[in-house]
Amino acid sequence: MPLGFYIIMAAQFFSALADNALLIVAIALLRDMAAPEEFEPLLKLFFTVSYVALAAFVGAFADSMPKWRVMLISNTIKIGGCLLLLLGSHPLLAYAVIGLGAAAYSPAKYGILTEYLPHRLLVVANGWIEGLTVGAIILGTVFGGLLIRADTALWLAGAVPYVESPFTAIIAVVGLFYLLAAAFNFYIPDTGVDHKPLKNNPLYLIHDFNHCLKLLWRDRLGQISLAVTTLFWGAGATLQFIVIKWAEHNLGFTLSQASMLQGVVAIGIAFGSILAARMISLRRSVRVIPLGIAMGFTVLVMVLVTSPPLAMVLMVAVGALAGFFVVPMNALLQHRGHILMGAGHSIAVQNFNENLSILVMTGLYALLILSGVSINVVIVLFGLFVAGTMFLVKLRHEQNQREFDSVALLEDHPPH
Repeated sequence: MPLGFYIIMAAQFFSALADNALLIVAIALLRDMAAPEEFEPLLKLFFTVSYVALAAFVGAFADSMPKWRVMLISNTIKIGGCLLLLLGSHPLLAYAVIGLGAAAYSPAKYGILTEYLPHRLLVVANGWIEGLTVGAIILGTVFGGLLIRADTALWLAGAVPYVESPFTAIIAVVGLFYLLAAAFNFYIPDTGVDHKPLKNNPLYLIHDFNHCLKLLWRDRLGQISLAVTTLFWGAGATLQFIVIKWAEHNLGFTLSQASMLQGVVAIGIAFGSILAARMISLRRSVRVIPLGIAMGFTVLVMVLVTSPPLAMVLMVAVGALAGFFVVPMNALLQHRGHILMGAGHSIAVQNFNENLSILVMTGLYALLILSGVSINVVIVLFGLFVAGTMFLVKLRHEQNQREFDSVALLEDHPPH
């Protein structure tokens, strides 16, 4: 891999680390404010609403200028959200602004891979970016969990200059990682790809996005990979909150300890991502779909687990299955999207679907918690939904293959 690839990875790592540390800090802030319990999953909902609301515009924005510049602008918006939290804004509002930055960042972050690397390296590159993103999730959630510990927070309040409140010190420390990510943005290479001038007419952009959305859902390989990644990210976001609630209910963990258990899931995802990058070519990517069904059934075992060591093994297993099946699907989706409509547009379509899934699934989770449904019942419903939906995707792919050998499109020299 060229040096520029590792600079892209570093920028992504520190930005994602700050996002995930700040999620744990925001949950702690809500609890400190004695906010209603269902506000916690709403953090993710507020974070992802920009991905859905601005999907028609961020792809075109990402394709209108060099990707490093888009990443720098987006990271600056995240710093603005961090400042809002620092100045005492409500955590839901501040996290929504950070989500705005993340929505603009994502098409550039993934789109630059398809511009910078040949398609034969996309699965490996995705293994790297997913593995490193998951590494950021691990360190971010663990780091956030450590920061909100009473002893750490009090030490920081004394150590950080001009700061009296422990939460202010914590937020300032997290903000440094956004600044570090911004520094790396300056050194990301320009790929030399021609950029499309941004259209001034929002109706044109909405029409163009709608065209791209239909194009990807009608493509026989695009629709399968898009369905899988859409389900994965919706399920993954919901699982973040399920794991915290489950760890507190079944294992007797504190929020700080439960956030570290989230990191254990992420270790599994990193392991699965690395294995997939080594073992699965783009041509064989669709063969991993059954692992999504297996992940749904593995989640069901959570209701029987009350031992922390066993919980950790289970979380690694769930994460490994998730990482192994999503990395090849992500690479396949990027490859098809790049061919059909260009990198930024295809990632914006992907983000729209995935984050709509996050909005719906975390919203449903918040409603279930508000209705007083037991966490173990939620886990059973969640596991069965994931396994059932992945089974339907598998049936759809098999039907597509009977009608037309769509996998042949991935050959370097497809048959005429």
